Amino acid sequence: MKIERYSKFIYTAGKGLIMENTALLIIDVQVAMFSYENVSLHNEDKVLTNIKQILETARKVNMPVIFIQHTADEEYTKGSPTWEIYSKIEPTNNEIVIEKSTRDSFHQTNLQTVLQELGVENLIIVGMQTEFCVDTTCRSASSKGFNSILVKDAHSTFDCEFLTGEQIINHHNRILDAKVVQLKTTIEIINLIQQ
Repeated sequence: MKIERYSKFIYTAGKGLIMENTALLIIDVQVAMFSYENVSLHNEDKVLTNIKQILETARKVNMPVIFIQHTADEEYTKGSPTWEIYSKIEPTNNEIVIEKSTRDSFHQTNLQTVLQELGVENLIIVGMQTEFCVDTTCRSASSKGFNSILVKDAHSTFDCEFLTGEQIINHHNRILDAKVVQLKTTIEIINLIQQ
């Protein structure tokens, strides 16, 4: 069987992405992100729908799915209702949940060990928040030798004092593209997984 290398990810002719070395990483999609009064994530309904579609597609082909769950004070206090992973994408019993206390999903967690044990070399990354945990985790994954795709329409953040959420997302997509991650849309990722 002919093996082709394409954009750092390995594809087998006629079979698509080799699933045993790719995992879906879902960062901080927790109730807190959807519970602030008078404030919402940029395009939050569409982003959540995109994440859910990618998750469902990954599950159909038995791709490993790893949920990152921020655990800290206030709305991220372990066991509080707002700490929980958002119900529309909650993990199944066989999916891995890793708690973190910093913006970096690898720092002081067992994420790298889990990925190595699964034989994962490639990551598909989605989640919250763009300029904090998503950006930091993308950079950390790159420095550890993982090939990553950031799904550019499946991560989000809030407006801040100086920039809109959309501007922040577009900026981070631009500065991360090619140097740190590959960028793909939800549709492109779903098509790659289903090939």
